[in-house]
Amino acid sequence: MAEQLEVKELDQVVVRFSGDSGDGMQLAGNIFSAVSATVGNGISTFPDYPADIRAPQGSLNGVSGFQVHIGAGKVYTPGDVADVLVCMNASALKTQLRYAKPGATIIIDTDSFGPKDLEKAQFKSDDYLAEMGIDADHVVACPMTQMVKAALAGTDMDNKAMLKCRNMFALGLVCWLFNRDLQLVFNFLHDKFAKKPAIAEANVMVVQAGYDYGHNTHASVPATYRIESKLKVPGRYMDITGNKATAYGLIAAAERAGLRLFLGSYPITPATDILHELAKHKSLGVITVQCEDEVSGCASAIGASFAGALAVTSTSGPGICLKSEAMNLAVIDELPLVVVDVQRGGPSTGLPTKSEQTDLLQVLYGRNGESPMPVIAATSPTDCFYAAIDAAKIALEHLTPVVLLTDAFIANGSAAFRLPASMDELPAIKPHYVTPEMKGHYTPYQRDEETKVRYWAVPGQEGYTHILGGLEKDGRTGAITTDPEVHDAMCRLRAEKVARIPVPDLVVEGDKDDADLLIVGFGSTYGHLYSAMEVLRQQGKKVALAHFRYINPLPKNAAEVLLKYNKVVVAEQNLGQLAAYLRSKVDGFVPCQFNEVKGQPFSTSALTTYFEEIMKK
Repeated sequence: MAEQLEVKELDQVVVRFSGDSGDGMQLAGNIFSAVSATVGNGISTFPDYPADIRAPQGSLNGVSGFQVHIGAGKVYTPGDVADVLVCMNASALKTQLRYAKPGATIIIDTDSFGPKDLEKAQFKSDDYLAEMGIDADHVVACPMTQMVKAALAGTDMDNKAMLKCRNMFALGLVCWLFNRDLQLVFNFLHDKFAKKPAIAEANVMVVQAGYDYGHNTHASVPATYRIESKLKVPGRYMDITGNKATAYGLIAAAERAGLRLFLGSYPITPATDILHELAKHKSLGVITVQCEDEVSGCASAIGASFAGALAVTSTSGPGICLKSEAMNLAVIDELPLVVVDVQRGGPSTGLPTKSEQTDLLQVLYGRNGESPMPVIAATSPTDCFYAAIDAAKIALEHLTPVVLLTDAFIANGSAAFRLPASMDELPAIKPHYVTPEMKGHYTPYQRDEETKVRYWAVPGQEGYTHILGGLEKDGRTGAITTDPEVHDAMCRLRAEKVARIPVPDLVVEGDKDDADLLIVGFGSTYGHLYSAMEVLRQQGKKVALAHFRYINPLPKNAAEVLLKYNKVVVAEQNLGQLAAYLRSKVDGFVPCQFNEVKGQPFSTSALTTYFEEIMKK
C-alpha cells in the first residue's frame, strides 16, 4: 500500500494547462473548472488560444493555454501566475513558463521532449530545465504518452486516437494533486461523449490512469491539496462561459417579454459561440440565421424586429464596422435591436483570438449622422447573462438599438454561475406597444411625452398600418421629409430619448468616503481592478473603485463621483477611450491613465504597482 501524503488545505490556486492546439488543453481545463464549480469553489478561467488556424505541430506559435483560478471564496480574476503548470510538449514549456510563479509545480510529458521536439521549441541544448532555470525538484516528469498507450492497450483504438487522450492523463494527475472526486469527471465525460460511449470509456480509463500514477508514485510532490468552499449558497450551479451566458440571457429576456428570439449573425471570432449556442434551442422558439455577411446579419435582425421579435445580431469589432449602416437603420426607424460586440484585438484582423476594449468609441460614435445608441458593458462571464437581459429590456422598452459590449476574455472565460430558481427572479420586460386608443389614427412616431419613446405596432395589427425606412420622417405624420427644422427636431428627439433612459447610479466600492485614489474602469476589467483595490486596502491604503457598466447614457451621479476625489486613474485595455469619453462628458475631469493593448488580461500586480506610484505623487 502506498504511503499516505499529507493533505494541505489552500484558499486558492492557479493551474495552467498548455500544449499544442490539438492537445485538448481547453477541454481538460474546462472539465477541471466545471468539477471545481460543482463542489462550490469560486472559479475564473482564461482560455488563451493561438491566432494561427493550425500552426505546425510542436511549434512555438501553436501553443494553446487554459488557466483556471480556484478559490475557497469568490474569485475575481484567473490569476496573474500559475502555481501548477502543465506542459504537454517542449514548446509549451518554452512559451508558458513566464506565466508560472517561481517554484511552481511543473508537469511535463517527457515523451514530447525528444531531440526534434526541443529543436522545434528552439532549445539550444538537451538540458532544457537548466536552460530555462527550472529546479528539477519542482518538475513532475511523466512519460504520459507511454502511460496512455499502456492504459488503452486492451481497446480497439489506433495510435492516433490514443494520443488524443493524453490531455485526460494530465487532468487525472491534476485531479489527484487537488483531491478532486473523479466521479464528477466521469459524469462530465459520459455526458459530453453520450453518443460515443467507447470514446467516453477510453477517456475515463486514462483519467483514472493519471490519477493512479500520481497516487502510486507521489509524483515528486510533498503533499496534495484541498480547497474547501467557504461561501456555499444553496442552488444549482454550472460552469458557464460569457458567450453561453449571453445566449442564455437573451433566451430569458425573450421569455420575460413574451416574444420569439431571432438572431441574425455571421460567424466571427470570438463571438461565434453565441450563434452556436442559440442554434441548439429551437425547442424554445429561438430562430437563428447564419447570413452571408455582417450587414445582412444585422439587416435580417432589423426585419425580425419590425415583425415583432426580440432581434439580436452578434459580432466583433470588424463586424461592427460592417454593420454600422444597418445599425443606423435601426436608429432612425427606432426599432428594438440588441447588438452584441465581443471585442478582440485590432485594428483590421489584428489579434483575432485575443482580448481588448478597443471598440468603445466605435460603438458610441462610429456611424454617420447623429446616431445615439445605448451601450452596456458586461463585467464578468456570469454578468453577461444579466447584461444581455438588461440590453434587451432597454431595447424593447425604449425602442432603440442597444450595444452590449463583452470581449474575448470574458466571452471565452468561465465562472461558477448560480442558476435563477425561477423566471420571477429576473426583471420584467414590457415592450412599448401601441394602445387600443391609437387604433385607426396611429402614426409611427407618436411618443410617450415623459420618456420620448415611440409606440411599437407589429405588422398585421388592424388599424395600425405604417411605414418605416431609412429616410427622415415627419414626427407628426410619419411621412418622408427633407424639412431642415423637422430633421433637427427628430435628431434631438432621438438623442433625448436615449438620454432619458433610466440606469442605476454609479456604485463606489472600497473606501468610498475618504479614498486617496479612485480607480475607474469599465466592462471586463472589473475583477482585476477590484483585486488591485483590495491588495492596496490590505496594505492600509485608502482606495475606492467606480466601475462603469452603463456607458451611454451615463449614470446621473457620474460627474459627482468622478469629481469627488483628488486623484483618479482610469484603467482600460485601450489607449484611453473611456478616459476621453468621460472628459468630454464631465467638465473639469482630468484623470491619470493606465492603458494596455497587449491582448492579455491585466496583471493585478502591475496595476497595484502603478496605483502605488500615483498615490506617492
